[in-house]
Order: sequence, then structure tokens, then C-alpha cells
Amino acid sequence: MTHPVDHYILTVRCADQSGIVAAVASALSSRKIFITESSHYGDPDTGLFFMRTVFRPEGEEFDGMDAVNAALQEVAAKFAMTIQVTPESQRTRTIIAVSKHGHCLNNLLHQWHSGELPIDVAAVVSNHDDLRRLVEWYGIPYVHLPLENGDKRAQEQRMLDVIREYDAELTVLARYMQILSDDMCRALAGRCINIHHSFLPSFKGARPYHQAHARGVKVIGATAHYVTPDLDEGPIIEQETVRVGHALTPDEFVRIGKDIENVVLSRAVRWHAQRRVLLNGERTVVFRQAG
Repeated sequence: MTHPVDHYILTVRCADQSGIVAAVASALSSRKIFITESSHYGDPDTGLFFMRTVFRPEGEEFDGMDAVNAALQEVAAKFAMTIQVTPESQRTRTIIAVSKHGHCLNNLLHQWHSGELPIDVAAVVSNHDDLRRLVEWYGIPYVHLPLENGDKRAQEQRMLDVIREYDAELTVLARYMQILSDDMCRALAGRCINIHHSFLPSFKGARPYHQAHARGVKVIGATAHYVTPDLDEGPIIEQETVRVGHALTPDEFVRIGKDIENVVLSRAVRWHAQRRVLLNGERTVVFRQAG
């Protein structure tokens, strides 16, 4: 009996102890599984172990994923693991939230449309109507969620309703200029990514690049992180910096900053969708793609 060959991603999280890698490999091998990629890390600070393994069925003796899952569950029970097995071809259903700055949104939509991001963009939500034409050009629903009468709770509830309606697994704040409430952050814990100019920590509020220019900074950058109730302090997924010089204007700072934000956010979304990012308390373990 033949089966279509698909690759699967296994992620593991548990207390660090000896024998984990051997037990997982043995369980997969016993079910005629071929491992194509594997990374693991034991954190000496938290005492936790993390693993990401990509595998595929091998040969006609493969007897189905139910048998593979059963073998893995035996290992999980032995080591008190949290495990997840996902088809590599499965795309992450995603909602993108945006306000008026469209550079991150445009970059994500272009990469999604080009097949470069393993996500399905289910809808875009916004507290403004400015980017509707761009989104609808891609054939994606655009949901306008204005802040009516200052009722932030009602606005966030509508946003959660949209996320549930479209069965979204991930929400991306692509320069969504609204501070999420603690309740909203908890509702989206581990599945909401934000982008901000982390390498300008002294320049809060409006026009941060202009403030940085006025202070003569030499490095600007961006950070993508998971959203938590602690504003802009959630577990970091990716960061990037670029050196800048005295001859650049504030507008050139803004242009460079936008480019960095695009790169950092798309990397974070890609790695999350590829199950490369595992939460480790206030930090992350990121099994970056080779190259």
C-alpha cells in the first residue's frame, strides 16, 4: 500500500533530561519514518528542553500517521512532554491588523501572494479605512473596526469575534497603532506578533525616528515579539539593526526604519508559521533556518 509523501513538523517541550533525543528518534524509526531535519536545545537557566524535527514516511511499510502519533505519545508520557505534530504543508491562518502605515502590511501581502510566506491571510482588520483598496486588490476581506465613542473594550471584542469567525491561528500587528488591553493580550497569548522600533528605546511616542535623528544615534533597528500585557516587552522573536550616519536626514531614517521593520516582521511571521519559535518563559527558542 502506498501513501502520499508529506513532511511533518514535530515540536517538543519538556524538562531537560537524558535520553530524549534517542527516544524520539527511536519512536520515529520504529514506524518507518525518515528524519530530514532536527534541532534541539537544553536551557541551563530554565531547565527546559526544546526540539523541532522534520520527518517523512519512508517506504511502503509505513502504516500511517495514527501509528506514528501513538508512538510519539508513548515517549511524551514517559518524559512529560508537550508535543505537537503538524503537516509541513499546513499554512497558518492569519489575521493582519494595521492602522495607517501600510509598509509592513504591503510587504506581508506581497510575500503571501508570491508564495513566500507559509500563511493564509484570512482578513485584514483596521481602526482606519485608509488601506482598504490595497487589501481588497488582493481579494482579502477588509474589516473596519473604528474606535467608537472611546469604547475600547467593544472594539477589541469585535476584533476577537473576527479572529474567531475566520478561525485564525495567528494575529500580526503590522503597525497597528492601538495598545491592546491586558485581557486582549492574554486572549492572544503566544499567537500575536508585534513589530516596533526596539533599538530606539529612549524615544517613545510620536515621530521616534525624528527624535533619534535629533539625538544623533548611530544605530537604528526593529524588533518582532509576541504580545504580552507588558507593553513592547514580550518574548523576542527577531531583531535587526542598521548603522546610520550624521549625513542622513530624518526622512531617510524613516525610510531605513521601514525597510528594517519589513524584514524583521516577515522573518518572525515565517518562523512562527514554520513552528521554529518555541516559548521559553519571557524568552524564545528560535530554530532558525539554515542559510
